[in-house]
Amino acid sequence: MTTKYMRLFKNEQEESHFWPSFTDLLTTILLCFMLIFIIMMVIKSLQIKEMKQTIDQIMGVRSQIVHELKTEFGDSSAGIEVDEKTGALIFNTEILFSYDQSELKPASLEFLDEFVPKYLDVLLKNGYEDYVAEIIIEGHTDRDGTYLYNLRLAQDRAYSVADYILSEDFPHKEIQSQLENKLTVNSKSYTDFRTNKQGEYSADESRRVEFKFRLKDEEILNKTRELLGN
Repeated sequence: MTTKYMRLFKNEQEESHFWPSFTDLLTTILLCFMLIFIIMMVIKSLQIKEMKQTIDQIMGVRSQIVHELKTEFGDSSAGIEVDEKTGALIFNTEILFSYDQSELKPASLEFLDEFVPKYLDVLLKNGYEDYVAEIIIEGHTDRDGTYLYNLRLAQDRAYSVADYILSEDFPHKEIQSQLENKLTVNSKSYTDFRTNKQGEYSADESRRVEFKFRLKDEEILNKTRELLGN
């Protein structure tokens, strides 16, 4: 009997030694996880801070470009409207095209000869070139005709502008290589129509060509800013 009780007592001692050791092990593991979590949070915080700085830098570049475009083209007598939010330059197609036509007017060539170099002076010669990913010539129409008809018309108009400023007839050959690296054309048909001051659809204002720019990784940065709550 004595031997039996001694064995039981020995087992209790072994178990009493085991459980504190196991608890210590769990505590150590938990502390390690907490330490790893804290380190990850610190790294994440630094990454978010750096990301915010990058976003603010690129958005600051957009604001600067828009400001310079307004300074250069803000005179309404030039027939050019500057979108204060996006920096898009908007001019009525009557400056460039006859109604329902996609061939440039002879007088519009002189307009483009003067406009395009000034536009690129702002976008590409003031330290912004590394930020600008794309220059877009975008055509828009009124609602007359079908969507596909107007899609083709707006595309042809945008292409006509690009075709001229990249052609042998364009006098500023020195900027054509810059344009080739960044220039695209786009058509919106009549989907992005405009309204007058009374908020009513305006066919005249809807017929237009826009020069727009896109900054590098802008879509990702905008989405990131939304996620960060800014």
